[in-house]
Amino acid sequence: MNSTRKEIQTARMWRYFLDAASDLIEEKGLHQITVRQIADRAGYTSSTVYNYFRDLSHLKFFAVMRYTNSYFKDLPLYMDKGINTIDKWLYAWECFCRHSFQHPEIYSLLYIENLGNIPEELVKNYYQVYANELIDLSDSVQSIISQHDIATRSSLYIQNAKEEGFLEENDIEYIADTTMLIWTGMLTNVLNLRREISNEEAAKQTMHYIQRSILQTVLPEKRNELTYQYGAII
Repeated sequence: MNSTRKEIQTARMWRYFLDAASDLIEEKGLHQITVRQIADRAGYTSSTVYNYFRDLSHLKFFAVMRYTNSYFKDLPLYMDKGINTIDKWLYAWECFCRHSFQHPEIYSLLYIENLGNIPEELVKNYYQVYANELIDLSDSVQSIISQHDIATRSSLYIQNAKEEGFLEENDIEYIADTTMLIWTGMLTNVLNLRREISNEEAAKQTMHYIQRSILQTVLPEKRNELTYQYGAII
């Protein structure tokens, strides 16, 4: 009983602080908010915030998780377009690229910046508090988003491509890491204004490099079975 009461209390406090942080991010910007401002908006002291979050970076991390809701909603629509694991993976990457380049600062915070150790358990806690965000998502999609690390997420998903005869076992980790590095590099360039291109062009170029990298890894006799086309879903 005490454990259940504590979990309810923790979930309630998470909501207070994350809702306050999200509102302030909308008003002031991701990098212009402080723990004191968040605590004041939620109606608590700064010390109370630290009872639930390690520091400001962790609080911001979870506050912007909700920006991935539209990505999670669109992901099944993209993946359903594919007829094999490689196609589905490419469409999943396209969905991710389109959403991430619309909000580069937020996706950089979520997937690139060094925030120290954010245990998978905390990510699970987030979805326990906001369980409604996972409603209507298939088991396969939930299994993808449950892994926060992009390379790990890719490695686990494309295991089926080996069973389908598209990849060799020793290429799975390589292509998972390579595609992640391509996306990371492009997003970093966009954020640092090294490339002045539109969100759409950034997503398109990133997918061009990702698709070429994957094609070079797919066994030659299976390449003609791939049907992925960028922009097939608008």
